[in-house]
Amino acid sequence: MVSRVIPVDPFDLVIFGATGDLARRKILPGLFRRYCAGQMPEEARIIGAARSEMDDDGFRDLVREAVRKFGGGRDCYDEALEGFLAHVGYEHVDAMGEGGWETLKARLRDGMVRAFYFSVAPSLFGALAERLRGFGLADDDSRVVVEKPFGKDLASARALNSTLAEHFDETQIYRIDHYLGKETVQNLMAVRFGNMLFEPLWNAQFVDHIQITVAETVDVSGRGAYYDTSGAMRDMVQNHLMQLLCLIAMEPPARFEPDSVRDEKLKVIRALDPVDYHHIVRGQYIADEKQPGYRSHVEDPRSTTESFVAMKISISNWRWAGTPFYLRTGKALKSQASEIAVVFKDAPHSIFGPEAGRHANVLVIRLQPNEGMTLGVTIKEPGPGGMRLKDVALDMSFADALGPDAEDIPDAYERLIMDVIRGNQTLFMRGDEVEAAWTWTDPIIEGWQRRGEVPKEYDAGSSGPDDALMLMHRDGRKWRDIKA
Repeated sequence: MVSRVIPVDPFDLVIFGATGDLARRKILPGLFRRYCAGQMPEEARIIGAARSEMDDDGFRDLVREAVRKFGGGRDCYDEALEGFLAHVGYEHVDAMGEGGWETLKARLRDGMVRAFYFSVAPSLFGALAERLRGFGLADDDSRVVVEKPFGKDLASARALNSTLAEHFDETQIYRIDHYLGKETVQNLMAVRFGNMLFEPLWNAQFVDHIQITVAETVDVSGRGAYYDTSGAMRDMVQNHLMQLLCLIAMEPPARFEPDSVRDEKLKVIRALDPVDYHHIVRGQYIADEKQPGYRSHVEDPRSTTESFVAMKISISNWRWAGTPFYLRTGKALKSQASEIAVVFKDAPHSIFGPEAGRHANVLVIRLQPNEGMTLGVTIKEPGPGGMRLKDVALDMSFADALGPDAEDIPDAYERLIMDVIRGNQTLFMRGDEVEAAWTWTDPIIEGWQRRGEVPKEYDAGSSGPDDALMLMHRDGRKWRDIKA
């Protein structure tokens, strides 16, 4: 086995919105895989709660179908699945009213960890929190899990935090960002803080620049109504890319404990300089011969919402002063690729002369697909004829290094839900962290609106708008190629 499976304490997990898309695609299949791995204790119970009229058997049919459809291609043995379904139940609950709460309370048991997953729209968070307390389902040891978006600006984020804080302490609130549950993201911390090889070089003296890319081939069709009110800045940069930036840039925490880690992440966000509008590129994909453009997908011929963002960011602290961070993310790009590239500076003096060319060491952390890490090193090109240099990769992919056992690595939701049951908040965002991110993001969005900027067009299936290439070219650098 890849890792030692450590069972969690017995628990009652209530999933509000249990018939929704997220629950069917991620939460329920993830819980089944933890059951198959032996991590769920026999006493564990999973209770779906939603407004749909359904009994236990009906919900078990839904769970059975979800596991078989979204189980990630792994074998779903009927015996294991039926055993898992014995832990599953359902209650019809009115989130805005009084119905179903007493019967839901009757299902919960004393002496168990109680966790409540809000897989619903943020507009329902307050009503659910109020009723959990009012009907006595939640106590001071209970945990609540909330999904993004954590507001759409600073004011709404503060209001959301305030609503949750009326009923739960910050230590009980788990704001989930699935990027933080990815194996490679956590390996980033291990590489940084567990290897003497890298940490002494992890600063402006040795690092030329850092690129963070989250490229998606999917467009916004099917979710255009939501996406057009959000855009790439709110949907990706403010949360996912911000979290990756914090992990790559933060100082070593005193201990690997929730608040120690989150304190250091918060310091990074507060050290971010305001972004000059010349250092930001917004894009919007247009139609090609295979698919419609963004405006068709959102059914608004005059939409100015961005589906692509690239930006240059500076961090004003001793570790990173003078080292730029380049971030980009977009929809309908040519390949799906999420990676962090740490580009180290050239050697201060080349003994091989100009004919050897320029060579740089690059550490690439691949989040998806083919999770792993690559370190580019310079070697002599084999053969006679002088000292010719070339760059080669020391490549470690999880699939190659771990073999068949790589399939047993938990996905992000599996890991994060188990962390909720353990009471470990290390990989979850704190309220002040969310508000600090919006404090930095809001002026950027307000500047776009004030100037009436229109996103630059780019072809669907490309690498994004040409202006994004110029953002790097002006600095004598270039983006890494987007490839799977």
